[in-house]
Amino acid sequence: MFSYEEIQKYNESDIRIYKYIISNTDKVQYMTIRELAKELQVSASTILRFCNKNNFDGYSEFKDALKKEMTLQTACLPMEDLQELSDFFARANSSAFEEKLLFAADVIRKADLIIFIGMGSSGTLAKYGARYFSNMGHFAVGLEDALYPIESFCWKNTAVIACSESGETERLIEAVNQFRKKKCSVLSITNSPLSTLAKLSDWNFSYNLNTKRINGGYNGTTQVPVIFVIEALAKRI
Repeated sequence: MFSYEEIQKYNESDIRIYKYIISNTDKVQYMTIRELAKELQVSASTILRFCNKNNFDGYSEFKDALKKEMTLQTACLPMEDLQELSDFFARANSSAFEEKLLFAADVIRKADLIIFIGMGSSGTLAKYGARYFSNMGHFAVGLEDALYPIESFCWKNTAVIACSESGETERLIEAVNQFRKKKCSVLSITNSPLSTLAKLSDWNFSYNLNTKRINGGYNGTTQVPVIFVIEALAKRI
């Protein structure tokens, strides 16, 4: 129902509406446009513009499509976490997704050095990305230390792939800025296309899933899309 092509055009308000709808489909399909607008603290015209961006003439047509989608899903209702991933892979199964990957693959293919970088859980993904790329015959280095002395080295024709769910990790952003000063190509994988890291990058892939905080604030957001994108890129270069 929500295509990858359309999600890439979303602004901050659109992403908030989208995330609310996919998390509350049972509720939204019976809400009026005013009730939904009040719940999200936006205007009814903002909801209507969101419907138009997704190729619906109005809110009524959008709700009808949502109800049909729900009817199809009830035939075999997956668990909540599987539903979220199922929605992601449904969006990824498109020509726009493939075109986006091919652009990044071309940048990486032309680089003499590939560096993955991240912190925390994303640092682990950076190490995995470097290992997987190397397994596929594309030597890469994984950095979990964003305080690496980047300024001390000459990075010739380097592609940097930065991983961060929030895209707002200060030390990582500082490191990316240093790579940019060294004329490196910066690609990033984040949850939101509106994050600072995404905006700093020459290319960004955003997976747009609900952020989950657990155990006092630790990030429990699924990282399956990140692994999928890393492996897809490695196979295309």
